[in-house]
Amino acid sequence: MRLAGQFDDEAIIAARDIVNTAAQRDEVVAAYEVTDDTGAGSSAREMIRAARGPSILPPTDDRVNGVSLPDAKAMLTVPSIYQYDSFDRQFVAKRAAQFRDQVERRLRGELTEDEFKPLRLQNGLYLQLHAYMLRVAIPYGVLSSHQMRGLAGIARDFDRGFGHFTTRQNIQFNWIKLVEAPDILDRLASYDMHAIQTSGNCIRNVTSDPLAGAAHDEVQDPRIWAEVVRQWSTLHPEFAFLPRKFKIAISAAADDRAAIAFHDIGLRLALSRDGETGFRVFVGGGQGRTPRVARKLAHFIPARHLLSYLEAIMRVYNAAGRRDNIYKARIKILVDDMGIESFGEAVNNEWQVTKDNTTDLPVAEYQRIAGYFSLADLPAAPSAKAALAKAADDDPAFARWYRTNVMAHHTQGYANVSLSLKSAGRPPGDAAASEMEAMASLAETYGRGELRVT
Repeated sequence: MRLAGQFDDEAIIAARDIVNTAAQRDEVVAAYEVTDDTGAGSSAREMIRAARGPSILPPTDDRVNGVSLPDAKAMLTVPSIYQYDSFDRQFVAKRAAQFRDQVERRLRGELTEDEFKPLRLQNGLYLQLHAYMLRVAIPYGVLSSHQMRGLAGIARDFDRGFGHFTTRQNIQFNWIKLVEAPDILDRLASYDMHAIQTSGNCIRNVTSDPLAGAAHDEVQDPRIWAEVVRQWSTLHPEFAFLPRKFKIAISAAADDRAAIAFHDIGLRLALSRDGETGFRVFVGGGQGRTPRVARKLAHFIPARHLLSYLEAIMRVYNAAGRRDNIYKARIKILVDDMGIESFGEAVNNEWQVTKDNTTDLPVAEYQRIAGYFSLADLPAAPSAKAALAKAADDDPAFARWYRTNVMAHHTQGYANVSLSLKSAGRPPGDAAASEMEAMASLAETYGRGELRVT
């Protein structure tokens, strides 16, 4: 059914009635906010978006599935970014093919919505009032310029010309058609990206410091361990159906830019007195309707035992976390109910039984992953203090921008530069396809083709 005209309050109520009726009949409904055929103009919601945010007009050409995709072998190789190998590419390609089959079965009526819901959620696809929303993972916030251009293409070809970057280092596309969702996953796979575990009651995208690997105040590069945890947690058979969603963040800097205290598990890299790498472990943080600051669970867990210790935490939560009330199901509520001492005792009891029987990260695999994040050999940069001082004196706007958007780098003569997506009068986090392409160009010109998202 199509509701022509503007999405005013009456139309929204009518659309909700349609969705509710369809759900009772087990039918598939997708509503799209479109321009009236009479030429009366865009809906109020679209006009607000167009006036205050990036362009969200549909693409003016016919490109949807006819775009030639780049050869994975020809992708821009960027130092200090994890590179997919043949195993990784086969994995995401097979997952995309599996979801295509599930979507086709749903569209043919062979799967009910109740049967299809957990399958789509495991692939980051939400059903909202007007359309489907797809959430794409940007693991620990690292993107190549090539991948950013790929996201711009998806925004232009499958959405309304924009995407929304989230605080937890994902990007969301809010106007997706179910029939086209498998094509998007195929497109993502060609860019070494996916939407696996960006929704559902599982371990979500692992986040980290947006300056990781380039920060001046970090003990070690936390991206290595963020990638380790990402691979460990992806499709982990024991933690695919937790009581509730689960979020992990990793930081290694003096300034906690990853906000680990507001995650289910927060990990802070540390060094022992004899130089051994390990982690301070915090648990039970979160925001939402019951905000909590995470409490320290362990002062120092040697890095070689990190995965077995995480498994012990997850097993206690999986077994004892509430499943009868969605609002009481997060680990922060369990820690509240048990108390941090009792919760820690339960974790340690589990860990003592399992740590010697659990396969921790092999040294060779750690070295393989760490090799992608070696420090870049940056050429010496001349001092720019005089030029910066003159530019700041000549242009007060530049001076303000420099104070807030330029941050210290670990290599003298270089800097980390932030581009804000929180401009006044537009939805925070939104970026038009053209803006994504502009950011990719800036990264290629000035930043070795590497971007960070937060």
